[in-house]
Amino acid sequence: MPASAALKLDEPFLDPHPVETIPGSGESGILILCDHASNAVPPDLGDLGLPESEFHRHIAYDIGAAAVTRSLARRLGAPAILTQFSRLIIDPNRGRDDPTLVMRLSDGAVVPGNARVDDTEVQRRIARFYDPYDHAIADAIHRAMASGHPPVVVTVHSFTPVWRGWPRPWHVGILWDADDRFAKPLLEGLQAESGLVVGDNEPYDGALAGDTIDRHATVRGLANALIEIRQDLIASNEGAEEWAERFARLMEPLAVWPELRAPRIFGTRTRDRLRQHGGSSS
Repeated sequence: MPASAALKLDEPFLDPHPVETIPGSGESGILILCDHASNAVPPDLGDLGLPESEFHRHIAYDIGAAAVTRSLARRLGAPAILTQFSRLIIDPNRGRDDPTLVMRLSDGAVVPGNARVDDTEVQRRIARFYDPYDHAIADAIHRAMASGHPPVVVTVHSFTPVWRGWPRPWHVGILWDADDRFAKPLLEGLQAESGLVVGDNEPYDGALAGDTIDRHATVRGLANALIEIRQDLIASNEGAEEWAERFARLMEPLAVWPELRAPRIFGTRTRDRLRQHGGSSS
């Protein structure tokens, strides 16, 4: 299989910069992030030893999340930052010391291109992919706070309809750690909409040491939420637009709340989770 085959869902990864930045107004009060926006792999890394079909799965990227992010940013006039590389290269939603930072096995798929990755290669990928995304987020937050507009940090993800044979009942989930200032009213708004099954810290727990929210929002006391939308609902452009419209409608009035714009340290539940899992952060 040619090295470019993994790029069929996205534009070829020709620009050496691994981050897409969408400009927006700090006055919107929101910064939107998409950690797993792309399934792209640069030509020098080839296909990581995987068949093309694997790059169409959730192991390579969050299906539909980029389209929701771009539409949401446009509707809110908010800045957004998206990755332009596959999570199979390195996962920017993990801490630097997380064992799942570079996945060797992902949902049943062995990743041959990662099987023998040593620390030198991990550090190279951090410098080439992870750090530019991290720095872009930090710079955007710094600019917003310097202008007097501390942002609510929102990350957009998607999850599979079925996991290990079990159909997931939720249409959408809101994940959060210890700070529920933004998550709680967002949950309430979603729960008030007819026909939606809404997960509160489902299908995952929002307390993950070293993830994007932890590194950038929690440590600064910025209100935040991680959005998880079921992939089959946003795989089409129409579905992505529908969900972006819904979240824009719910978020816009919340972003002006003074209590959401003032940094406040709530701490984190991640230490409790680490103790419960014997030190693992995944």
